[in-house]
Amino acid sequence: MSFQKVLIIRLSSIGDIILTSPVLRCLKKQTNATVHYLTKTKYVDIIKKNPNVEKVFSVDQVFNEFNSEEYDLIIDLQKNFKSFFLSMLLKTIKTKYLSYNKKNIKKWVLINFRKDLLHNEHIVSRYFYALRKCKITNDNEGLDYFISSNINPDSFLIKLPFEKSFFAWVLGGSYKNKKLSKDHIQKVCAKVSVPIFFLGGEMEKETADEICKNSSKSNLYNLCGLLSLEESAYVLKKSSIVLTNDTGLMHIASALKKKIISFWGCTKPSLGMFPYKPHSKNIQIITKTSIYPCSKLGDRCRYSDKGCINNISIEEILIAIKKISYKKS
Repeated sequence: MSFQKVLIIRLSSIGDIILTSPVLRCLKKQTNATVHYLTKTKYVDIIKKNPNVEKVFSVDQVFNEFNSEEYDLIIDLQKNFKSFFLSMLLKTIKTKYLSYNKKNIKKWVLINFRKDLLHNEHIVSRYFYALRKCKITNDNEGLDYFISSNINPDSFLIKLPFEKSFFAWVLGGSYKNKKLSKDHIQKVCAKVSVPIFFLGGEMEKETADEICKNSSKSNLYNLCGLLSLEESAYVLKKSSIVLTNDTGLMHIASALKKKIISFWGCTKPSLGMFPYKPHSKNIQIITKTSIYPCSKLGDRCRYSDKGCINNISIEEILIAIKKISYKKS
């Protein structure tokens, strides 16, 4: 199958879009096709910096600017009703349509019957399995995230000691049950001597404020709600270790080849969204209670009102920090 112009559709969200980056790279390198990307307006800037994509469109532009585009292939990596509708809207007689197997039935079996039919298969592998029809193969070089060279940390709203070794701690998560508790974080910070930069959005700002306020140390920095996504990525890049819940910044840290300690509660790595970094052993995944997820999105916990992520002990986190600190990148 040969093609000259390809459209990739992934509408959301941050982490899921980052996880499509190996497809973009391999598609470009192995076919030299012109690659366009369709996503939601608020995620356009994530893709715009990717050199493997010539044009990025938002959903809002579909009716205004797509009339002149004729694609040989549309690859739907969202695969829901909206993305399918958009694909059919943009499809011409000659356009081939390709999507991937989301394996929702197997996920449902894993969550409800604790029968693992996914076998730890990452979503990126599912993408490439679908692309075998186009003879596009995975180069196993991991994820891509591109940071602008004109970021100036001196313009940040808070002065940060970038000259020192520091940890970046990502507090965000789409649901409460996907977030490590404030109490856990405070106790770990009390045992760590290096500076810690907290990352997250406005929703995490109050939590980080309380952690900093209740600490006797002066080496904790609350950046939640103060930085753009790209500035947060810059902080991740400069950090020595990234501690993170299951969230979009975890995947950016993976793309930046960072040492990662990731905490898992009601979602589990077995669903196929763990840090994708095939060439590195510098990832520590910590999960408790069960290897089986409580829910697909992390909105429900079958074990505790507080979420099973908080069954992770302080000692486990400190051991993981010590262990990963001595590994070479």
